[in-house]
Amino acid sequence: MRILPCKLEPYAISVFTEMSAMAQQHGAINLSQGFPDFEGPDFIVDAAVAAMRAGLNQYAPSHGIPELRKAVAAKMERLYGLSPDPQEEVTVFSGATEAIFSTIQGLCQAGDEVLAFEPFYDSCAPAAVMAGAEFKAVSLGSGFALDMEALERSVTDRTRLLLLNTPMNPTGKVFHEAELSAIAQFCISRGIIVITDEVYEHLVFNGARHVPMATLPGMWEQTVTISSTAKTFSMTGWKIGYAVAPPALGRAIRMAHHYVTFCTPAALQHAMALAIDVSDDYYPVLRAQYQARRDLLRSILEAAGLDVVTPEGCYFMLADFRPLGFDDDREFCRFLTTEIGVAAIPASAFFQTPGAGSHLARFAFCKDLETLKKAGERLSRLNRIGPPKTELD
Repeated sequence: MRILPCKLEPYAISVFTEMSAMAQQHGAINLSQGFPDFEGPDFIVDAAVAAMRAGLNQYAPSHGIPELRKAVAAKMERLYGLSPDPQEEVTVFSGATEAIFSTIQGLCQAGDEVLAFEPFYDSCAPAAVMAGAEFKAVSLGSGFALDMEALERSVTDRTRLLLLNTPMNPTGKVFHEAELSAIAQFCISRGIIVITDEVYEHLVFNGARHVPMATLPGMWEQTVTISSTAKTFSMTGWKIGYAVAPPALGRAIRMAHHYVTFCTPAALQHAMALAIDVSDDYYPVLRAQYQARRDLLRSILEAAGLDVVTPEGCYFMLADFRPLGFDDDREFCRFLTTEIGVAAIPASAFFQTPGAGSHLARFAFCKDLETLKKAGERLSRLNRIGPPKTELD
């Protein structure tokens, strides 16, 4: 039997899995993978348990239970002035990752191009490849500012989709309204559909404001807005995500979702419907707690001798380690994990451009304050130890 090479072979080894395994092996504090080390609100867990005991343990409707779709639609109206039809324009997925995957599968044909601003979430490229599309990264400018000329150069007559993540993992960039307007006008003129990953929509700091692309003039008709309850309610293992899109786009992504996972656990959907319905007072508290974590980690990394890129949103932070004498992100992250006892992600994993991001490491601050302080104690050794010596030194 002839076994053909798998088209996903270039993506076979996930750096997130690799670094988490290395952290466990060496007893390192894991600031690499983006999951909290604390629990979400008790009332959400209680609601899920109650739903299970009430017998809500069978298949849910493929596009989501009505209660959750209504809660999402009501939230979009309260916070952003959008009024999606919960029956036709809101779809529930097994996490935002599945929503992105199903959206690309549903909207792409073989030979289409999918663009994403780099650095980008690691599942985007494999999702495009599995749809038979070509994935292309669009570089941002200095300080991760929007470079419209780079976007214009990247587009061809085969460009079908643009992926936009705001607040952005791993940079912490929040695309401001002027940048979004420029992107919107360009995509409208070219007929490009925008898929937005807005899972960190409630984690914005220092007065930054999250603006959904779908709220801009002319963009409702060609935007798929994707978000999740995982980051907001600190329950990443539940994988309850959703997409909001007009029927012309939503029908295609629902068909793909039907054959990818079919449906998402019913009891967990009921719990998250309750969470979204009562969460408006929760969001400011969430932001304040995460800003305190951000500021603590920033002070820790700066004291250790790194140059920090202060995030406006999300719960990740990039840091330049070159002041410590390192020049390779994978080498630095291995050293950090095995010798210092703190795990981070080499940022080049988020880039397609060769060499890009290789001077940066990504740290997650979605951790308990005590965890961050313990990491700080270990990281304080960094600027005293320096890089490992080689035979040529």
